[in-house]
Amino acid sequence: MSEGRAAPSRVVTAGRLAATPAEVYDRLIFFEEVRRRPPLWLGLLLPRPLRTEGPRTRPGDETRCLYRNGRLVKRVTRAVSPSSLEFEVVLQDLPIRPGVRLVGGRYALAANGDGSTRIEIETRYEGGGRPRRLWRPIEAAVAHAFHRHLIGAIDDELESLRFVARALSIPDGNGASPLGHRPPA
Repeated sequence: MSEGRAAPSRVVTAGRLAATPAEVYDRLIFFEEVRRRPPLWLGLLLPRPLRTEGPRTRPGDETRCLYRNGRLVKRVTRAVSPSSLEFEVVLQDLPIRPGVRLVGGRYALAANGDGSTRIEIETRYEGGGRPRRLWRPIEAAVAHAFHRHLIGAIDDELESLRFVARALSIPDGNGASPLGHRPPA
């Protein structure tokens, strides 16, 4: 935290995914890996990601997140499968208005009794807009929208996995799956 700045702000958004924590953990993605387009207004506010490079499975792993106009480097600080993944932003060479500096984030997963998973996504940042009482709710609204977009993208990944599993395991009347695979005799 830089001198003269307040403690980082923290925004947490929760959601529910129809999968086990292990299945969700295996599909966790960073914003830079989301394939779906963000809502128009969110796409106008956030920088445009290109790709990621590097692992993020163990503490100390660094992932380079590349954008059209800059980059972020995220370092894993905690990775406990299937319950949490935490990271800090160690480099931000990316302009985010109004002077927002990302500090870190967290994914927390917990099993619900019905086989689904509660997911919490947290973003920590230092806000640059003044006065803070005006900018804090705007930043929080953008962060919550960003988190909901990310939860939706993880759900898309899980649905793709479920589709493939169904396609490979549901035999037709002749014993073949919709993709033509036959179960072993």
